[in-house]
Amino acid sequence: MLGLFDSGLGGLTVLRRVREALPLHDMLFFADQAHVPYGDRTPADLLRLVQQNLAWLDAEGAAAIVMACNSTCATASEFGWPHTSAPILNLIESAAIAVERGRFKKIGVVATAATARSGAYKRHIQAHLPGTEVIEIGAPALVPLVEAGKLHGNEPAQAVEQACAPLHGFVDAVLLGCTHYPLLLEHFQNQFADEAPVIDPAIVQAERTAEMVERLEIPAGSGKIVCTTSGDVVTFEASLRSLIGDLGPVVRYLEPAEG
Repeated sequence: MLGLFDSGLGGLTVLRRVREALPLHDMLFFADQAHVPYGDRTPADLLRLVQQNLAWLDAEGAAAIVMACNSTCATASEFGWPHTSAPILNLIESAAIAVERGRFKKIGVVATAATARSGAYKRHIQAHLPGTEVIEIGAPALVPLVEAGKLHGNEPAQAVEQACAPLHGFVDAVLLGCTHYPLLLEHFQNQFADEAPVIDPAIVQAERTAEMVERLEIPAGSGKIVCTTSGDVVTFEASLRSLIGDLGPVVRYLEPAEG
């Protein structure tokens, strides 16, 4: 079984891509909606949350943990990853690989405040492509919109426009540095049109997951998906089915950890 987690609905964009790549593998996804948004939290808070979430997936028997949260990847990349029995696939590393493949030289990263503050994207991208210019923009207004289901219309369009304003004329690619943001993809694409491609790191993350599964010989199962939330189950289940379609997941509630 593969384990994934995020602060909320954004991680479903990674789950959907991994499911496409590995339709027969069992998956356990945790949305920590009791503590969303992660991007407004301190590094100490994020370290505690990533420790709790990884420990829970470990205890549930995940054979591998596929990160679906950029904010916690950024914090762990900066301050160190907690020990787990299962190997961890870092989403920011997948994003850097996507940039390397495109040979881009001027990258705009739109992320949460915590991710932008950490500088993790710049470090990872420049490790793959030295000399690349990277500007990281914090866009704290976007995650609450996604969690509220406001994906279309003027409000999210204006929020994306405001977040992206500093990037116009600077970048040759735009990286979505939060897994919530692909759910607003139409607005990002409208902003940049032919100016720059918009990159979703979940695509490379799914490819790397399939490679890891083959390398570690993680067996396929029945294709079962279990989605767990620390928030409202009814609301989460409705969002889940509208966002990832008919994958037949089981939804359950997990008592949130303190904080």
